[in-house]
Amino acid sequence: MNHLLQIEKRNAVLNRMAELLEEERANLKTVNQQDINNYSGDDLAMEKRLLVDDAKIDGMILSMQQLASQEDPIGVERFNFDHENGMKIINKTAAFGTIMIIYESRPDVTVEAGGIAFKSGNKILLKGGKESLLSNLKIVELWHQALQENNIATEWVEYLNYNREETEAFLEKPTQKVDLIVPRGGEKLIEFVKKHATCPVIISGRGNNFVYVNAEADLDQALAVIINGKTSNISVCNALDKVLIDTNLDNWEAFANKIITELQQRNVTVLGDESISRATNVPQIESDLIWYEEFLDYKIVIGTTNSDQEAIDKINKYCGGHSASIITKNDAIAQEFMENVDTAAVYQNASTRFTDGGQFGLGGELAISTDKLHQRGPIGLQHLVTNKWYIYGNGQTR
Repeated sequence: MNHLLQIEKRNAVLNRMAELLEEERANLKTVNQQDINNYSGDDLAMEKRLLVDDAKIDGMILSMQQLASQEDPIGVERFNFDHENGMKIINKTAAFGTIMIIYESRPDVTVEAGGIAFKSGNKILLKGGKESLLSNLKIVELWHQALQENNIATEWVEYLNYNREETEAFLEKPTQKVDLIVPRGGEKLIEFVKKHATCPVIISGRGNNFVYVNAEADLDQALAVIINGKTSNISVCNALDKVLIDTNLDNWEAFANKIITELQQRNVTVLGDESISRATNVPQIESDLIWYEEFLDYKIVIGTTNSDQEAIDKINKYCGGHSASIITKNDAIAQEFMENVDTAAVYQNASTRFTDGGQFGLGGELAISTDKLHQRGPIGLQHLVTNKWYIYGNGQTR
């Protein structure tokens, strides 16, 4: 089972998967509607993640087509050395083997993350959230059909329909070899996996992103970036939660009032630190601990800083290590900020909403890692590999 599938076979499965998603579009939406009807909570972000509509299916199909057209990430030469004794030493990318993806209720992950891991030569174990069970099982059925039609064992994509206790038991004593686990979701899920897993884990999913409005900002740009970062999609890890305004900005109070008005018109709850609250009458935060929080909701905290260094320090203290943006016309200040802010992605004059494998030209991502090993930020096809040394000799001994 663990032999590497030839690239032609992997691509054929992905292309067939794209066709099946189109053919089964109506059925998939019907099944998904059952999941939505079964969901009894009132979490707006959860409902957005759970929904499978035409736009989401279009996205799934596109991701399969893009993956099929990309170069094989396996067997890429990374290092080549001719030893003085005549041995040829080559380092090449290799598949992990089996990757387990544990995620909350987003049926599109069953397609896109599964596809990235499969294209990079791995067997896939999927463990999705209970809220999207019917949608996930339908999608896995399509995976199995695509595999069978290409004479490939269905074990290459497996769905683990486990409850919390069964998942914990599997993580601690896997009933099959697992080489890598990727948890995609909130902090509780990530903590749970880290606590119980016995193999490497790629940490993904925590946002809490910042925008810093520097004294030399273009205020129209600042406003557009903040509104987009906060309101275009609240349920994603690249959404905006915190804004810092430099008090050296001319009329910063007027600008703060303008942002707040625009956000409130879009139903965003705005809280401020002491100086923002005084200048704008928004409620003041009760504790500095809120600076650590990721909201995934129509909620934002705005504060002030007195210098660029203070902004950098505050972001490094509180952010989730995901994304931060500076709004400034001064490129030297921007560069200083970008080099010293400790997040996976740093921006000048653009929205944090672009931290995404598709937007970064990777053709989608398995996860957005806030760890520094072994890859940071969006993990695309080309990063979901380990490596292996190939040494060719003719009898050399040491």
